Amino acid sequence: QVQLVESGGGLVQAGGSLRLSCAASGLSFSWNAMGWFRQAPGKERELVAAISRSGSNTYYTDFVKGRFTISRDNAKNTVYLQMNSLKPEDTAAYYCATKWTIPDYTITSLSQYDDWGQGTQVTVSS
Repeated sequence: QVQLVESGGGLVQAGGSLRLSCAASGLSFSWNAMGWFRQAPGKERELVAAISRSGSNTYYTDFVKGRFTISRDNAKNTVYLQMNSLKPEDTAAYYCATKWTIPDYTITSLSQYDDWGQGTQVTVSS
């Protein structure tokens, strides 16, 4: 059974940084593309960043380019999201997701992901 556990969320002032982690188990991690999503109250869940199974390819949505970095450590079955220059509008629950794939590409469609974590809350104060 696939399990994804996010951690690293919290309360931070605008301009600050947080590093989210997502530890995966019950899957062949190096064969899984990973994604970070977020969902603010009253809004739909949206993609933040995605990374291919090898880590060679990454994708960022426009609102995080230059501020967030997605990475992974296949030896530790963990994907990370380094978030810098945080803004109040980054406040949301952040989720990691996974999909088994053979090609080494990023997956940007929410509907294509098979398994999700429970989320970690990020709150950015102004």
